[in-house]
Amino acid sequence: QLQLVESGGGLVQPGGSLRLSCVASGFTMDYYSIGWFRQAPGKEREGVSCISVSNGSPYYVDSVKGRFIVSRDNAKNTVYLQMNSLKAEDTAVYSCAADRLGCGVVLTGVADYWGQGTQVTVSS
Repeated sequence: QLQLVESGGGLVQPGGSLRLSCVASGFTMDYYSIGWFRQAPGKEREGVSCISVSNGSPYYVDSVKGRFIVSRDNAKNTVYLQMNSLKAEDTAVYSCAADRLGCGVVLTGVADYWGQGTQVTVSS
């Protein structure tokens, strides 16, 4: 079965950190760009980060630049999103998605595979 599974979400205080994981099964991530998305209640889904299949270049939306770091471990078939200096406005369900095309495509929401998401809540 081809799927993506996210983990690592939870409740964290403002200023804290979380590391999300996106693990692929049934296919090899090496050949895919992996995007991270989030959706807060009442808001549209937003692409926040992506790591390119071609050269591993990362992309970040302006609101997370300098705070989030995306990385991949192809040996573990896993992509990570390290989230630091978290803010209340980062609260959302975070999902990962995979596509053979580049981040320019993935971040439009077009992807071959999607995970179910993991909840991140930033609150004191």
